[in-house]
Amino acid sequence: MSLPLFALAVAAFGIGTTEFVIMGLLPDVARDLGVTIPAAGMLVTGYALGVTIGAPIVAIATANMPRRTALLSLIGLFIIGNVLCALSPNYVVLMLARVVTAFCHGAFFGIGSVVAAGLVAPNRRAQAIALMFAGLTLANVLGVPFGTALGQQLGWRSTFWAVTVIGVLAAIALALWLPKKIEMQKTSLLQEFAVLKDKQVLMVLAISALASASLFSVFTYITPILEDVTGLTPHAVTLVLLVFGLGLTVGSALGGKLADWRLMQSLIWFLVALAIVLTVFTLTMRTPLPAVITIFIWGVLAFAIVPPLQMLVVERASAAPNLASTLNQGAFNLGNASGAWFGGMAISAGFQLTTLPYVGVVVVVAALGLTLWSASIERNNGLAMTPSE
Repeated sequence: MSLPLFALAVAAFGIGTTEFVIMGLLPDVARDLGVTIPAAGMLVTGYALGVTIGAPIVAIATANMPRRTALLSLIGLFIIGNVLCALSPNYVVLMLARVVTAFCHGAFFGIGSVVAAGLVAPNRRAQAIALMFAGLTLANVLGVPFGTALGQQLGWRSTFWAVTVIGVLAAIALALWLPKKIEMQKTSLLQEFAVLKDKQVLMVLAISALASASLFSVFTYITPILEDVTGLTPHAVTLVLLVFGLGLTVGSALGGKLADWRLMQSLIWFLVALAIVLTVFTLTMRTPLPAVITIFIWGVLAFAIVPPLQMLVVERASAAPNLASTLNQGAFNLGNASGAWFGGMAISAGFQLTTLPYVGVVVVVAALGLTLWSASIERNNGLAMTPSE
């Protein structure tokens, strides 16, 4: 099953690149289209909202479509969206193209996670999901830096043409290597929506949003932290971000392995460790080497929680795993936007950059509390279902 998982990872790499590379191209886009930097920054927000709002709609629309057909259709939508980005004559068209592309994001990762988990033995499902998400982490390590450099040299549109090529390669790989028949359960709209009545499913979505918010409440402002507090040059900051990306990649693989071993326990300990590392970062951020080491460990833990959360929502929403898994991607993106807002509010309130990790700690402790509560409910339900002697 390695080739189908590799095909899913290639698609994830392209999707991750197109989501994040726009951040490095904002000045170029703003100059070319005659808009302000803040207006160009709304292209990031527009994409995130497109994932959050559009993903469940697309998931429901493709609920009874064969999984292979659904994934190929979604990657086709991704290709069209990036072609429109490359050809956009003005800001409005580019924003619409970004939203079109975002519609495929959440549904692809949601359906892809369920498909990946079904391609392997039960004791390797989280690792299969982690392998698919490795494409997303590699997008941050390789896709974004190279895409940014390409756009700065040849114009921002060239980056979207390059991502389009990646999309075409992913579509070919999916067409060649995905099984012709992928098992799926037929569902109705009522059955899909009924999953939202499950408290345990809603808890996982909330944990995902909080965990993501914890990350982005600090990471959104990592460049000014590294330049103004740690004292690094812009070039050195780029290298540190590469180290962070490597940490994300290691974390995704680690999270998959441990989740297959002890799903809920691994999630709890990852969150505990995340709170500790963010606290330590308030002390190490003033010195380059300790700061870099801490950032690498932070990256490992930040993405180690992704496979367990994705696996958890697939397990708990067995009646409608595609919708729930897709909603989990929306929760992550909602957390991205919320975390940036939390950090921005702290700065606007007069707090220093050095205090931002504490914002992340508060949010991750909230995620930990919700996880412990969820585990307690799960444990009590398990005991209730066990017949008494």
